[in-house]
Amino acid sequence: MLFGRVNGYCPRHGYRSPDLEDADRHPRKKKFPAVQTQAIGPLRPPDLIIQDELHLISGPLGTLVGLYETAVDQLCTWELNGQTVRPKVIASTATIRRAQTQVNSLFLRQVKIFPPSGIDADDNFFARKKESSDASPGRLYLGLCAPGARLKTLLIRAYVAYLAAAQTLYETYGAAADPWMTLIGYFNSMRELGGMRRVVDDAVRTRLYRMDKRGLAKRAIWGVEELTSRKSAADIPQILDRLEAPFAPNKEQKKKGKRPLDVVLATNMISVGVDVGRLGLMVVASQPKATAEYIQATSRVGRRFPGLVCTVYNWARPRDLSHYERFEHYHATFYQQVEALSVTPFSPRALDRGLTGVLAAAIRLQGEDFNANEAAGKIDRNHEFVQTALAGISRRAALVTGSNQVEDLVRQMLKKRLDEWLSQAEATTGGAILGYTSKKDGRTRGLLKKPEEEPFNLFTCLNSLRDVEPNVTLILQEQGMDE
Repeated sequence: MLFGRVNGYCPRHGYRSPDLEDADRHPRKKKFPAVQTQAIGPLRPPDLIIQDELHLISGPLGTLVGLYETAVDQLCTWELNGQTVRPKVIASTATIRRAQTQVNSLFLRQVKIFPPSGIDADDNFFARKKESSDASPGRLYLGLCAPGARLKTLLIRAYVAYLAAAQTLYETYGAAADPWMTLIGYFNSMRELGGMRRVVDDAVRTRLYRMDKRGLAKRAIWGVEELTSRKSAADIPQILDRLEAPFAPNKEQKKKGKRPLDVVLATNMISVGVDVGRLGLMVVASQPKATAEYIQATSRVGRRFPGLVCTVYNWARPRDLSHYERFEHYHATFYQQVEALSVTPFSPRALDRGLTGVLAAAIRLQGEDFNANEAAGKIDRNHEFVQTALAGISRRAALVTGSNQVEDLVRQMLKKRLDEWLSQAEATTGGAILGYTSKKDGRTRGLLKKPEEEPFNLFTCLNSLRDVEPNVTLILQEQGMDE
């Protein structure tokens, strides 16, 4: 129904399509009057698609998004006076290079930047550049590298120094020092973050009790949280609410559980959608793999107040050492260092995993003929919907990649899946029904399979576009020289 493929309207439940199990009549029930479903033809598909955070649609996620956009674009396209009308796509993005290539792979469109570049590089319509000053301070980057010392040792000293110094400022200036009372620790991997979480609860907390002997204020930290994928969707909003709380702990806050957070350990989850204005202090453990990720993550601090970002480098990693040696030049020009995004929607492995979902959607959602669940068994090779789907997917592969070989490959893979679909439909006999998904009625057998149901096959469809990089466990076994 998202694409306007409706065949009726129920005054009680809204629009409906053949795949919905809903009665044609509803008797009167309490305050709801009796209603009858009205027959209504298809609606106009979406005219406008707004894509936020376009720079995140890259890598494995972007590859599968670009593949599924094949079906989305086809289902949103309609005819008007003999002209093909496609939806308008408006995207917002940051820290991006080669946007034309990315947009072509995702949406098969050309890029038109709005607003166009003007005569002043410091004014891009959305924002004006302001030089750092006492009235409008900017963000300060600091690099730490200690050859011969372990990274975790240096992180402990950095955490202790910043937390104790912030407490000293707080005791001197009060609420004015609030932006630096919450320390954000950024990590490139869950393994490094997990090790630091234990260290913060033990070594950092213990050392902070004795910092008054070193000329700074001693501090007790109790609010330690993490923003990672290990947190549930229900916990993350609560953590963000606590991040908004200013650092003014008192007994009333403790009773209500609103004590501000002292330390928040985060992965790249914090680089998107975390717009907390009071944050001003971050410690980055080792240089992130991508410059765009580094810019996005560090821009979470210093949004309203002066920000301090401390990057702790691992001297044993050549890449970290190189960044430390070129620290000033890199940070002065890091917008030029942003890597081009990789999106390959019609690569062989992406087709293996996503082509079945695209084919099923393009056929099923074109109209009423194959929309109902049990209509999967009525598939016809020569039907208009089937031929339109096959031609549309193959043609898009050729336009995106510019390769006839890829178009031939996609056509062969589609034919293989269609043959298997027809084979399963013909093999369904004895009162059995082939549906898109199975039911517990003892008759309906599912065509599409979930990844967890059985080993991956031609008709396995993904549940999520993010779970496309499974963890691989490597076991290294040393062998003798004689072997």
